[in-house]
Amino acid sequence: MREWIVTNGLGSYASLTHSNDNTRKFHGLLVASLNPPTERWIFVSNMYDRILTEGRFYSLNDFKCRFTFDMFPSFSYDVEGVKIKKTIFMPHERNTTIVKYEFKTNKPISMFHNPVVNSRHFYDITTQGSVSFKQDVFEQGVCISPSNINKNLKIILCDSAYESSEYWKELRYEKDSERNDSFMDYNLLIGNFCKKINESCEYYLIFTLEDEFDNNPSTVYSREIQRKKDLLERANLSSKFEKLVLSTDNFIVKKGDGKSIVAGYHWFSDWGRDALISLPGIALVTNRFDDAKQILLGFSRYCRNGLIPNVFMDRDSKAVYNTVDASLWYVDRVYQYLKYTNDINFLGEVWGTLCSIINGYKNGTDYGIHMDNDFLISHEPGLTWMDVKIGDYYPTPRSKKAVEIQALWYNALNIMSNLSRFLGKDNIYFDLSENVKESFNKQFDQQYDVIDAKDLSLRPNLIFLASLDFSMINKELQEKIVEIIQETLVTIFGLRTLSPDSLEYKGNYIGYYNRDIAYHNGTVWPWLLGSFIKAFVKVKNNEPSCRKYAFENFLKPMFDVFGENWDGSIYEIFDGDSPYAPRGCISQTWSVSEILRSWVEDIENISPKYENIFTSSEIRV
Repeated sequence: MREWIVTNGLGSYASLTHSNDNTRKFHGLLVASLNPPTERWIFVSNMYDRILTEGRFYSLNDFKCRFTFDMFPSFSYDVEGVKIKKTIFMPHERNTTIVKYEFKTNKPISMFHNPVVNSRHFYDITTQGSVSFKQDVFEQGVCISPSNINKNLKIILCDSAYESSEYWKELRYEKDSERNDSFMDYNLLIGNFCKKINESCEYYLIFTLEDEFDNNPSTVYSREIQRKKDLLERANLSSKFEKLVLSTDNFIVKKGDGKSIVAGYHWFSDWGRDALISLPGIALVTNRFDDAKQILLGFSRYCRNGLIPNVFMDRDSKAVYNTVDASLWYVDRVYQYLKYTNDINFLGEVWGTLCSIINGYKNGTDYGIHMDNDFLISHEPGLTWMDVKIGDYYPTPRSKKAVEIQALWYNALNIMSNLSRFLGKDNIYFDLSENVKESFNKQFDQQYDVIDAKDLSLRPNLIFLASLDFSMINKELQEKIVEIIQETLVTIFGLRTLSPDSLEYKGNYIGYYNRDIAYHNGTVWPWLLGSFIKAFVKVKNNEPSCRKYAFENFLKPMFDVFGENWDGSIYEIFDGDSPYAPRGCISQTWSVSEILRSWVEDIENISPKYENIFTSSEIRV
């Protein structure tokens, strides 16, 4: 069952299936971020709608709806000749969900709306009676006060009658059951709003945590439509990119006085690695340069001992630093930002952070991250993007010298070498980068996933040797890597994380094993397709025919599956075996961003405005 999502720029969201069912404990009509973008709390799980016409009640859940997406998700019903369109949206940076109802009818009807409420962190479940809800009825609605949190939910429907009628309903979440996660949850149906309709009309039902709210929801709706149109105009891209551009907006969130990027919906908060990998597709190709700058400055403020945080925990927003690649991605993303903006003043602001990253890796920092005697970066297990840990067991430990970390290290040193000139600094990075290159090529006599372990597992991490701006291997070897990955790992939805020929390969994410064992041992990740497309086009000299081939073979098949009512969301992962069932988060930031970025930069060949300045050979003199 496909799912939809709308967000509000705080990390809050509304999300259900296309038939408006709850199949996950993360589903809800108002899931509010109480400490943006973290601490997500479910206040409204769903709403059951019934229509009374000619003396008979009909539940909208019993009628097949037609799902469409045009800026917002909409659901159309035909009930005994009465046409109903239901559209759901959230005002930007307000913990509010609004449902717009449009009716076409030539006979009088009555609509009954029965909200389903809860009060829990979205990781948890509720047992019957474990929380109580106080109801205070006012002229235009009802105020609901849960006993377990100091928040008030107002439900507003003008010109309606409300009658309280509480009863608990057990919901069983089939998607969570599949994942062997907690899946039985109790929710409270609080009562009924009755709205009498005599002719075709429209009205709005509001769920809000805000103390003050614009009492003209029609104006709010128009304002939000215009905001989205402004985003498309700012992006200045062809209309074919619109759904992906609008989808990128879901992930940019307020964080204190700045901005960050949520890693994915429903359950991820902001992760350093994910945010930085996603930054070009989210905020650069879409011309959201101020947002990109705020995001980079925000992560700079959290840099510690040369490390950018891996994740900010959702329950308490605590920064955790267990990553070896986020800091190296940070160096690269500052470089990408400069290629789009030529913002040399910004470079001065973050130069200290960039230097601290290189010094931390060179001299040694936390988690065993250090430059070894061979100039390559060594690290503890579970610190790369393949970071799953089950108790004390790492399904993909990849400790010591993972191949993409060496690629990112060399790339970062070359970037620092180039940027030194812009700030008039001594170039202390170029000679070190040459030592890294020489050492790596001496050891890389076969296509290893982990260099010192001589691990020949065929994984997609090799692609970064060819896709990054600065590559330390020759073009012939880049071509071989692209070829073997295309033959073995590329699927319709992205790259497998392990060759099907491997004994450790898991073609299905859900099986007799812990799903985390499959997470990086065969499961398909769409975000990797972006780096693959970049490398594919690069090794073929950016020829128009190869760019056309890349779109027709690597992107269009995916888009065809998503169909015309697609909202621009792309799942986190897919099964490694056909039919490649979608799994994980329903909308993952690096899935969306890297597909958009590769389409714009690599396939359409729309380059950053100042790229020639920052890639000039003169920089390295």
